[in-house]
Amino acid sequence: MVKVTLKDGSVKEYKKGTTVEEIVASIGSGLLKAALAAKLNGKVADLRTPVNEDCSLEVLTFDDDDGKWALRHTGSHILAQAVKRLYPDAKLAIGPAIDTGFYYDIDSDKSFSEEDLAAIEKEMENIVKEDLRLERFELPRSEALDLMGKMGESYKVELINDLPEDSVISFYKQGEFVDLCAGPHAPSTGKVKALKLLSVAGAYWRGNEKNKMLQRIYGTAYTKKSDLEEYLNMLEEAKRRDHRKLGKELDLFSLHEEGPGFPFFHPKGMIIRNELENFWRNIHKKHGYMEIKTPVILNEDLWHQSGHWDHYKDNMYFTTIDEKTYAVKPMNCPGGILIYKNAMYSYRDLPLRMGELGLVHRHELSGALHGLMRVRNFTQDDAHLYLTPEQIKEEVLGVISLTDYVYKLFGFKYRVELSTRPENSMGSDEDWENATEALRNALEASKLPYKINEGDGAFYGPKIDFHLEDCIGRTWQCGTIQLDFQMPEKFNLTYIGADGEKHRPVMIHRTIFGSIERFIGILIENYAGAFPVWLAPVQVIILPVSEKQKEYAEKLNKQLEDLDIRSEADLRSEKVGYKIREAQLQKIPYMLVVGDKEMESGSVSVRDRKEGDIGVMKFEDFLYKIQDEIKNKTNK
Repeated sequence: MVKVTLKDGSVKEYKKGTTVEEIVASIGSGLLKAALAAKLNGKVADLRTPVNEDCSLEVLTFDDDDGKWALRHTGSHILAQAVKRLYPDAKLAIGPAIDTGFYYDIDSDKSFSEEDLAAIEKEMENIVKEDLRLERFELPRSEALDLMGKMGESYKVELINDLPEDSVISFYKQGEFVDLCAGPHAPSTGKVKALKLLSVAGAYWRGNEKNKMLQRIYGTAYTKKSDLEEYLNMLEEAKRRDHRKLGKELDLFSLHEEGPGFPFFHPKGMIIRNELENFWRNIHKKHGYMEIKTPVILNEDLWHQSGHWDHYKDNMYFTTIDEKTYAVKPMNCPGGILIYKNAMYSYRDLPLRMGELGLVHRHELSGALHGLMRVRNFTQDDAHLYLTPEQIKEEVLGVISLTDYVYKLFGFKYRVELSTRPENSMGSDEDWENATEALRNALEASKLPYKINEGDGAFYGPKIDFHLEDCIGRTWQCGTIQLDFQMPEKFNLTYIGADGEKHRPVMIHRTIFGSIERFIGILIENYAGAFPVWLAPVQVIILPVSEKQKEYAEKLNKQLEDLDIRSEADLRSEKVGYKIREAQLQKIPYMLVVGDKEMESGSVSVRDRKEGDIGVMKFEDFLYKIQDEIKNKTNK
């Protein structure tokens, strides 16, 4: 017999070899119907996995991230099976689940059109109706190569060849379809109650531009049709809010072939950018940060010393100066460290907080570029904190508090992840354990709920990541707090302790916006271009009803400008209704309509961008209202 500890802490005994599915059935038929996979001792597994030893068991449904992943991974296999039924000569590459659904990379002479996707989707629905069982089996490497070779799946053969000689290779079979796969999966295709193919795009095999371009078909899957419809509605809303579309319509920024991945900010876009940067400077000054500026280009030797050369070189740009190699910085930290090293500090000087709005460049693949969200140069709102080991908890809590203030100001909810040591890392096990535990302790003290994101830390230390949720439910990774014992060691950073001896400081790397460019893109989409008054490129527009009020409109405009309120007067000989519609399209927060009555009484008829006509008020009262909203950064 084996003992199985359930999520509620209860322990049940079962005959050795009993499958997870049988155990779930013994708990309840309702749970069995909803179950998609399970966690055995914390590891995700298929429901048909036999239990041969004492273990903990957690049943995964679509409400769990890992349950979603299993269902959507099954969706990718259903897609591949449908493609092979309709286009037998197509070759399959890889088809994973992703956060919002799944995709499959396919090599086919057929260029898939929207009509083809509709046909593939119809065949997928047939496969769902067939309710085919997904059955896992394993083969030695040689037999696995033979199977995929006979099936003509050259990409699978390449993947298997990359595995060690003694590997046992897993496959999944559903009906006539067999695919190389580590799993896990839902128990049958019938679990995928609702699916939709969304788009097709080009993707290089293994992300390498030197390899063949494949066709990547994206889709999503749900257990309920209503959830799928809600998601599709969200996608339509996201299209309406697309920052690239709105950026062009509102004249905020542009992208050009002369600089792919290098955005151009227009005057109105610069207003938003400058307001964000001014806000950043103000709050950081209040929280004890000093602003610094470091060069964009620095000698190659520095990047060897920092570890970036070994761990990040492929993402960097280089140039030659006086026959020596220099790197265009992908990160700000090495330059900031040189400033720290320029002086000697005592324990009384710590913590030392240095902030930088630093321009960095990173070589992103052309296929990954996406408006302001994924670019090749961007400004990080970086800060580096130098502190004693005893100050870690307090300083991390301080950064968490500041980050919380900023996100709530913009109306964002957020979730937190603790990202642990990646494979490509540097430093000792002890340093990593100490750093990870320090961040964990700070998170526990903050009372913030958090998840563990295994293996996604920076190469020099673990980190806390902040994922913003926008108004339509999408999440964006922005802020980060990274604890670093490695850089101080590599650069021999020291401070004089209370004992008069030299000691090694601990370093915190952190951002809140993450990237100014990306944060602007997120704000454009979150607000659908209708920025709160303090950020709006044009805050007020004055609309005279006729020629007679032009002088009054100009006078009001001058008063607004003298108070540093961004104002315009529309003096064109157009009907006021037309002017209002145009101002609405430009998403200007306030429209002041002035006719004879308003001119005679020194008042204005106020139209709110969202609420419409809010009535006539004295101009002085309107000034008080808008100045209060700007000062308090009202999020409306």
